[in-house]
Amino acid sequence: MTSTASLAVRLCGTEQLEAPLRKLRAGSLSVAFDNGALRYIRIGTIEVLRGISFLVRDENWGTCTPVIDNLQVDEWPNEFSLAYRGTCSATSGRLVYQVRISGSSDGALSFVAEAEPETDLLTNRAGFIVLHPIETLAGRPVKVLRVDGREELSLFPDHIDPRCPFTDIRALSHEIAPGIWATCTMDGDAFEMEDQRNWSDASYKTYVRPLRRPWPYHLPKGQKFTQAVRLRVSGTLPAGASENRNPLINLTIGRPVGRVPRIGVGVAADEAKHALESPELLRRMAPQWMVCQVDLRFGHGQGELESYAALARLTGAGVVLEIITKGTLDPFGELAPVADAVHTIGLKLEAVSVFPAQDMKSVQPGAPWPIVPSFHECYSAARRAFPGIALGGGMAAYFTELNRKRPPAEALDYVTFTTCPSVHAADDISVMETLQAIPHQIRSAHAFLGDRVPLRIGPSQLGCRENPYGKGTALNEANARICLSRNDPRQRGLFNAAWSLGYFAACAREGIEAVALGDFTGPFGHIHGKADFVQPWYDQQDGRTVYPAFHVMAGLSKLGGATLLSVETTAADGIATIAAQKGRRATLWVANLTAKAQSVRLSDAPGTPRIALLGAEQFERAATDPTFMETSARPLDDQSILLDAYAVARLDHGLAC
Repeated sequence: MTSTASLAVRLCGTEQLEAPLRKLRAGSLSVAFDNGALRYIRIGTIEVLRGISFLVRDENWGTCTPVIDNLQVDEWPNEFSLAYRGTCSATSGRLVYQVRISGSSDGALSFVAEAEPETDLLTNRAGFIVLHPIETLAGRPVKVLRVDGREELSLFPDHIDPRCPFTDIRALSHEIAPGIWATCTMDGDAFEMEDQRNWSDASYKTYVRPLRRPWPYHLPKGQKFTQAVRLRVSGTLPAGASENRNPLINLTIGRPVGRVPRIGVGVAADEAKHALESPELLRRMAPQWMVCQVDLRFGHGQGELESYAALARLTGAGVVLEIITKGTLDPFGELAPVADAVHTIGLKLEAVSVFPAQDMKSVQPGAPWPIVPSFHECYSAARRAFPGIALGGGMAAYFTELNRKRPPAEALDYVTFTTCPSVHAADDISVMETLQAIPHQIRSAHAFLGDRVPLRIGPSQLGCRENPYGKGTALNEANARICLSRNDPRQRGLFNAAWSLGYFAACAREGIEAVALGDFTGPFGHIHGKADFVQPWYDQQDGRTVYPAFHVMAGLSKLGGATLLSVETTAADGIATIAAQKGRRATLWVANLTAKAQSVRLSDAPGTPRIALLGAEQFERAATDPTFMETSARPLDDQSILLDAYAVARLDHGLAC
């Protein structure tokens, strides 16, 4: 080794740091200030709003990171205020805005922004968004005040709504506790709500400027505008609660609840040959299935298929061909040459899934779809080209597109979709929060597909495979946290190990058949290789190295098909767990989903468990030793664990007779 990895690189793969949240209080009202935005607006311990922010999104729906200056913060026992100047710079222009925020002990909160484009600005959205949390509000009543003064009583969607649940909004009110209502009023333009769970965000988002208006649109230089969001609470407010900064989290392994899904990877066509350069690491990782990309838009064919066949021989993984056709009206004519090449090579397939190119771009609900072969035509052509092979369908893009264009489940052997956690926000907290929405997506898919057809998810990863909402994925030359970028530096850090475990655990609890996460190599990979983007610390190492999530993938692969056990926890969202039984042995994986240390205790475990811990302290050893989780295991004498930021642990112990 030629250097020591910094803590920032160990955690998130980049030297760029995120500023810590700043907590502000006024009586029972509390907020967290985060680079110009407000998070976690609470009354006592009750989360009223997930967030309020003023933002600019470019013509590809990329979110600009604001530069904040002239920040002034004043705090008193029953009141706080903030003021700052924000600047958003996009490729198509620049906008500055002056903000005033105030909060008081009666629960009132005000967030006002006065904006002015310093240049002509092309944008898809410029202004406020308000986020309501999903865990406490899904299926609950909401009062909607329209721009024209009409008021109606409705419900926050339970299953994910592909359309905007509410439009032309002036205010939203919901009951946060018996007899206590919170009303959020939005001024400056018309607002509408979308169900952000479609994109795996953990919120309902109310945003400025309805999407039925044309976008992108121009804001002329010097044309000022003002918007405001105000919150008021009616009823007797609960007292502010003291905060336990590091509570002990108890975990108890319970009864059987199903089977552990098979875990796999996606294999990008341009990465298959690179992956073959690390045969021992591939065998160690041992995925149980591979989603192998055949994109006819780019001329993929026999060369790629030969690499996939070599990977299958090397790993023993089942091969699923993800075929993206050009979208001609002769799908069989496109698929037949692929099938002939598969036969010639002797590639044994587990399944194929077929998607026309037109479905790789998003279409707004109610808008006409482009001319494209029907589901029936695509699936019939696939059955004819690949007789006797299981057929998957749905969307190679995200759940959003699946929800908007729902396939006939009876025509398929399984339905599939993927997710990208950085469509709307790329900060660490928002990306990790997307894990809360995965169960909602799965339940919603079952609601419109039925329970007969199995679901497979993936390949999903931190980076963006393809941008259905713009011309392409975002560049990331600075190795930063960027929305809709292929290269997410956290793929190489402990962050991804924790996120991947949380993702797989959420899918397992919902009965998913198979999950694919990332790739072998490349921007979505688990094994380091030389690339056209910077990879701090890893690029300076002499031998082959692996990223932290490699160990999670290899460990979970060993549990595929095992009996899934329930895990009771006293933590809500800060810890991810999955437990499984093989014979008389139980294995528990635990991940800290936060940037703060958390204490965990395993309750009622017979005997002395053995623990393998992967945190910042173990990062470099784990990177150079693919067997680290086996060679580092030790007895856990007191059954308590301190998990540092994004740390992952595996515990093995015997079961009581």
